[in-house]
Amino acid sequence: MILNHLMGLYTHPKQEWHTIEQNHEALKSSLTHVLIIALIPSVCSFIATAYIGWNPGAGEPIYLTPLSAMYMSVGMYFGLIGGVFALAYLAYWMAKTFDAQPTPTQALELASYTATPLFMVGIAALYPVLWFIMVVGLVGLAYSVYLLYAGVPIIMNIPEEKGFIYASSMVTAGLVLLVGLMASSVILWSIGFGPMYQ
Repeated sequence: MILNHLMGLYTHPKQEWHTIEQNHEALKSSLTHVLIIALIPSVCSFIATAYIGWNPGAGEPIYLTPLSAMYMSVGMYFGLIGGVFALAYLAYWMAKTFDAQPTPTQALELASYTATPLFMVGIAALYPVLWFIMVVGLVGLAYSVYLLYAGVPIIMNIPEEKGFIYASSMVTAGLVLLVGLMASSVILWSIGFGPMYQ
C-alpha cells in the first residue's frame, strides 16, 4: 500500500523499521512512494515562487514567472528523485564493506523512507519566509538523519556498532550528493537556465 509506513515512521520509527524489514514490499511500492513524496516540495515551491512570492527578509516579495517556476520545480522534482536513487545505490554498493547483503529493494526502501521527512517539510514553502524555511528544513533534515541511524542496522541486518559507521558513511555521501546538486544548479544557471523574475 502506497505511503503505508508514513505515520509509523513519525510515531514509532524503530518499530516501523522492523515492520518494513519483516514485510518487504515490491520495488514498485518504494518507487511509487518516492514519486509521490517528491511532488510535495516541488509543487509547493512552484506555488510559492510563482504566486505567493519569496520573502528574503527585506524589501518586496520576489516572484518568478509561472513558466520559469514550472521549469525550476520540474528540475527540482527530478533532482530529488535522482538523489534518492543515488543514495540507494550508495547504500547497496557500500553494503559489502559492512558485511551486509541487502537487495536493491531494501536499499531503495532505506533511502526513500529516510528522505521522507525532508520531502514532507516542503509544505513549509507555502509560507516562503527565509528564516521559517531554514528552521523547518533543519528539523526535517535532523529527523531524516535520525531515521537513517535508526533504520540502517534493522534494514541491513547488521549490529548497531557497524550500523552507526554505515549510517555515518551514508550521511557523508548524502552531503556530497547535495553539494553536487547545488553545483549542477549553479552551472545550469550560469549557462542560461536561471530563473526569470516577474
